[in-house]
Amino acid sequence: MELSRRTLLTGTLATTAVAATTIPARAADPSPGAALRVSPFTLGVASGDPTPDGVVLWTRLALDPVDESGTGAMPSRPVSVRYEVASDEGMRRVVKRGNVIARPESAHSVHVELTGLRPGAEYWFRFRTGRHISPVGRTRTAPAGHELPAALTMAFASCSQFEHGWFTAYRRMAEENPDLVLHLGDYQYEYKAKSYLGRDGNVRDHAGPETTDLATYRQRHGQYKSDADLQAAHAAAPWLVVFDDHEVDNNWADEIPENTNSWEGNDTTARFRARRAAAFQAYWENMPLRRSSIPSGPDMQVFRRLQWGRLANFHMMDTRQYRDDQACGDGWKANCEPRLDPNRSITGARQEKWLLDGFKASKAQWDILGQQVFFAEQDRNASEGVTDVSMDSWDGYAASRKRITQGWVSAGVRNPVVLTGDVHRHWANDLKVDYRDPDAPVVGSELVCTSITSTGNGKPGATNPNLAINPHLKYYADQRGYVSTTIRPQSMTADFKVLDAVTVKDRPISTAASFELVDGQRGLRRKA
Repeated sequence: MELSRRTLLTGTLATTAVAATTIPARAADPSPGAALRVSPFTLGVASGDPTPDGVVLWTRLALDPVDESGTGAMPSRPVSVRYEVASDEGMRRVVKRGNVIARPESAHSVHVELTGLRPGAEYWFRFRTGRHISPVGRTRTAPAGHELPAALTMAFASCSQFEHGWFTAYRRMAEENPDLVLHLGDYQYEYKAKSYLGRDGNVRDHAGPETTDLATYRQRHGQYKSDADLQAAHAAAPWLVVFDDHEVDNNWADEIPENTNSWEGNDTTARFRARRAAAFQAYWENMPLRRSSIPSGPDMQVFRRLQWGRLANFHMMDTRQYRDDQACGDGWKANCEPRLDPNRSITGARQEKWLLDGFKASKAQWDILGQQVFFAEQDRNASEGVTDVSMDSWDGYAASRKRITQGWVSAGVRNPVVLTGDVHRHWANDLKVDYRDPDAPVVGSELVCTSITSTGNGKPGATNPNLAINPHLKYYADQRGYVSTTIRPQSMTADFKVLDAVTVKDRPISTAASFELVDGQRGLRRKA
């Protein structure tokens, strides 16, 4: 199974994909967009995966973002696009410019992998085609590898269900002007309109049917990207993105879908692989990812590492594509023995080795795992000798979690922090190697972001009985929002940001709680 789950790019595939996204325009290339009557920059601009000398710039041309063909109603011909990068917001001091071709086979998406920029520097960028000019985006490069920056402001988020509410949290995130944004999955949802209802109803509808093929995944991404608040967040800072389940199908695991329904395209392995290939292709087209993440059929490489000088390593993980099937039929299960099988893995052997090797090589102040599902043990049964845990989380892969946790302990990682999405609630957790031993030391911490909108309006002041059962779980809040962090050499602070409602537009943001991690010390500290 392991070989079938790897992204193995052939030379031909890589050459074709790069040609579709980043080749220079030539005199014989197609029209520069002068024939397009209205602006095709309806999906905004984005940047991502910064390095000390560059960053990925992204846009996708679409005249009608929700056109049912998935093409954005663009003509079926290549379009020449010009990019500009400047050292000032007014775009007067241009430092880089060039032409690329947006091709129909890539849904007229553009991925420009810039090099030659200054490390640790702020830049602005835009695109042009014909007389049409895109919005201006802000980005920045990572510091040089030897530098120890004074601070990094980073926000992370997950779970933005378009129907359940307005994306105000993205707007508030943009207003903070972070240096970096991490999106930990469920960027979009696959369901047809009204089939997944929020607590307070749905404020708007998905366009099209459940996403199962390339046209419908492209259409869904187009609908999400047309949201002005999401566009603002993408234009505010470079993003690091990884997918979770809803970018493809709820709770999928490797080549196994949630349900084997023919109408979902899940009734055979071959049909689900085709669905996964379509989802990955659309995800690539709509995200500021490097060519190393170009899909190869149903496989896509998204686990990768970004270094922010000597301050932080970001280990961006994939907990879907290589995992064993959920044990005991998925869901929350009591006393599920198969979950303890030492051969079970949520990462796959190759990714696990990559991560453990990264721990051993790290010289960073902070090692941060950007990943998708709840990492700490969360038992909802207080009875002695009984466990009732989620099979979709790391609890369903207990030995895999223990190997990763012991790996950073054995490697002497200075400050390990796990960042998590998926569960639509804020949590702050201390981590152990052995959760069955009440005297086991704390060896790291986990920060869990709530959803941008998923499940709809929250419940201010809500409590969770699992906190009392699991003393290493330190905080819980049931409101929508994101987590805003400041990472310094001596400390990392996390502010749990919340909205009072998402079914009402343009609500203010507030900080529900703040925690601090101190360099060289284990355990979360609640700030006043």
